[in-house]
This record gives sequence, C-alpha cells and structure tokens, in this order.
Amino acid sequence: MDGTMVDNMMVHHRAWQRKLATLGLDLSLEAVRQTIHGINEEIIERLFGDRFTPGERQQIAREKEAEYRAIFLPELRLVDGLDLFLRTAVERGIPMGIGSAAPPENVQFVLENLGLHPFFQVVIDAAQVTKGKPDPEVFLRVAERLGLAPEHCLVFEDSPTGAEAARRAGMPAVIVTTTHTPAEFSRFDNVVRIVRDFTEVSPTDWAAG
Repeated sequence: MDGTMVDNMMVHHRAWQRKLATLGLDLSLEAVRQTIHGINEEIIERLFGDRFTPGERQQIAREKEAEYRAIFLPELRLVDGLDLFLRTAVERGIPMGIGSAAPPENVQFVLENLGLHPFFQVVIDAAQVTKGKPDPEVFLRVAERLGLAPEHCLVFEDSPTGAEAARRAGMPAVIVTTTHTPAEFSRFDNVVRIVRDFTEVSPTDWAAG
C-alpha cells in the first residue's frame, strides 16, 4: 500500500525523522529512506536496541503514525492510473489483496478516505503478521486468504525490501518507482516490470489464468 497505492513514503520519512530527533537520533531524510522499513516496533528495536520497553516502542510508534496521518491527509490520493487499474481488475474478475507493513490504523486511513474497501477481498496489515518484510509472511498470508498459490500471484511493490519479500514468497513483482530508482532493483530476478505509475500498466497486460 504505502509507496505503491499512495505516494506517501516521503511523508512517512518526514514523520520518522521528526520523531527520531525527539529521541536523540538525528538522521537525514536520505538516511531515513535507506534504513527505515518494516514494522514500526521492529524499526525502533533495530535502531535503539533494548533502550525502550515493548510498551514504550508501541507508544512511540503510535505517536509517529498519528503525525504521519496529520501530515498526509491534505495530500491523500491514489498513485496516477491506479483508479482505472483497480476498476479494470474488478471488471475482469481478478481477485486482489493488500499486504502491508503499515499498522491497521494507517491501512484503514487510506482505504476509508479513498473508498477502496470494495476492491479488495483480503487486507493483511502489520498487526496480523509476526515478521515484517523482507520476510514473505505478509504476502503468503494474502495468497492463502485469496486461495491462490504464490506463483499465481503478482505483487506490486515500491521498495527493495518489498521486492525481496516477494522473491522469498516465490512471487513475481512489478515495481512502482515512487520512492526508489530502477537501478536499486537490478539484483531481483523476480521483477518483471518497472513502471513510473499505473498509467504504464494494466491488468490486461497479463492473462487471467
């Protein structure tokens, strides 16, 4: 979802940069872009070790996400071309799911404000997995809930971490370059296409079977 359906990763990075500064960790936006990925509590533990208790990590994560939603709400919109892409997929009977590292509050923030619930049969968020990307758990759970074998799924991702999660899940991936450059995906043999946005791709590009 983040960076793929909505172009929000720089908003997340700004919110992380501000929150980390209050905790004594000053990072540039580029450093945040390169190092901050995955489930929030995992990120905080990775950066600070055992400095914070699990409860404190959860509170820090909640505060960061509240700031993100406040920053992003005036800018919230789908990535170009995605509205037509989703409607075309529904018309063709293609099942779709969301596998996101975002907390449930953020996932619902996007789905509800943009009216996206009818398009997706399955939504898996950070609260429903035990391991964040690049672990493939989130994508495998979506596939299982959709009743599909991993090799019959196509993942849309924006980050190398997400592409790696798709690779480990045994799924091909289309990369949307809202956040990262095409060169950053050169090592992935499961990446079948790299696009700027959804105006460059359609569900009709792949056979239904």
